[in-house]
Amino acid sequence: MQGRKIFEDEKELFFSLSAHVPEHNFYRRLKQQLDLDFLYEETEEYYGRCGQQSIDPVVFFKLCLIGYLENITSDRKLIEHCSLRLDLLYFLGYQLDEPLPWHSTVSRTRQLLPETLFELLFDYVFSLCVEKGMVSGDAQAIDSAPVKANASMDSLKLKQPAESSSMYLANANEENDPAGKEGKDSKSEQYISAPDHQLRKLEKHQENLRESPGSLGGHHEKAQLLSNKTHYSSTDPDARISVKPGKVRRLNYHCSMAVDTAKGVISHIHADFAEGRDSLNLPAITLKLQRRLTDNKLHMQDLWADGGFSNGSNYAFLEQRHITGWVPVFGKYKPEIEGFPYDQEKDQFTCAAGKGLSFKTYDTSAEGGLLKIYRANYQDCKNCPLKSSCVPRTKCRQITRTAYNPEYRRALERQLSRKGKHMRRTRQSTVEPVFGTLINYYGMGKVGVKGNAGAHKVMLVAAIAFNLRKYMRFEPVKVKSMAQAMKRELTQPFTGFVLFLIVLFNLKKSRNQSLIH
Repeated sequence: MQGRKIFEDEKELFFSLSAHVPEHNFYRRLKQQLDLDFLYEETEEYYGRCGQQSIDPVVFFKLCLIGYLENITSDRKLIEHCSLRLDLLYFLGYQLDEPLPWHSTVSRTRQLLPETLFELLFDYVFSLCVEKGMVSGDAQAIDSAPVKANASMDSLKLKQPAESSSMYLANANEENDPAGKEGKDSKSEQYISAPDHQLRKLEKHQENLRESPGSLGGHHEKAQLLSNKTHYSSTDPDARISVKPGKVRRLNYHCSMAVDTAKGVISHIHADFAEGRDSLNLPAITLKLQRRLTDNKLHMQDLWADGGFSNGSNYAFLEQRHITGWVPVFGKYKPEIEGFPYDQEKDQFTCAAGKGLSFKTYDTSAEGGLLKIYRANYQDCKNCPLKSSCVPRTKCRQITRTAYNPEYRRALERQLSRKGKHMRRTRQSTVEPVFGTLINYYGMGKVGVKGNAGAHKVMLVAAIAFNLRKYMRFEPVKVKSMAQAMKRELTQPFTGFVLFLIVLFNLKKSRNQSLIH
């Protein structure tokens, strides 16, 4: 007889979630090992004493973790996804017939809670990894990468001169309405100013592009020069224009990350504006990283980075912090100047005529780097027979060198050593795969929020989810003592007989040597 199932909704349902979630389920095990009750005390000051109850802070942070563990960046899709999974409901502490928080509540709570709470949760999970033996702390690898912002290049607008009428009206509206009491329908446009000379330079450059047929944008009316100095995004002013080799220009945020080399645990991550060089962020990364490691009673000895972090001041900074920097020398630095040998004791160069170029003064480069100026005497160059070929247009020979030449030399020696080449390969296999994993599987392919603070929260939660996944999968290796290993070997007949012969041979050899002496 053919069976036919007829579905009828039950008005009263007696159902146990814990009985239907297997013991080996990831979220069941995570619920048992992850205790977030400390968040109640930490978030108490951000809630009022009366009014409607908000979302549970522990539930909020668990929802954020689920989003990045499941690679879901939309709050609407996240709530829908959680409502269809028994293990997620059990992890959140919700029943089948209990409605989950509204998706807009999750978005507003993320905006209201400060970055310090997300950093506190990151430190807590990091300490769990330290207690489990997953972090050594002595060697850290750092890297950075652009992360796509939630803004389009079409949203770029030209910055207004500081003395323009638009800026005057915008400032007047802000003074008349300092608390932002305007109606929701009356959206006042935001203007960002720029120095007048930058705007004039941009206009002149665009005019040259349109007039020169041989240029890249020859005769094209829409030829533009987009720069962070002259343009801003009207939808996300914190996003910056950046470009990566082989990629198109787009609005990005800058993600800097540090990874412990023992088991690949993320030890630091933060968001920054996508402008400037990577080397500018190294001191801030190192200080925050050292503070976190010190709090967990760990000591950093080696720091690995790529050539983008190469900087004389960075080398000196790491040496002052007693950290060995394995950062390859990158740029225009040359250890020697052909034809001008350097005397380190006298701190001077010697030209081909045997005259000395002594140190005169300090200077700064266009990027703000510290330089040392070496200059020959005017009389030595004036009467020198080689002046026509050495300095035909100037009065005397001058050499400009970095003020961090000793630090550069030591960094170059480490780079060319055998250990330095091994460190480079190890760094590439440590931190770069972590970036790829976060972008492809942990929701960091695009920052779905606005502002640098929101991007920082997104990166922190993604790193927390990554570390939690590693934490749940890691199993400490049980080390057997030598006595246990010898006892096991001696239980095997053949191995025990071989060990007996070795011991007998050593005794006989020592006896013969004593007889000789």
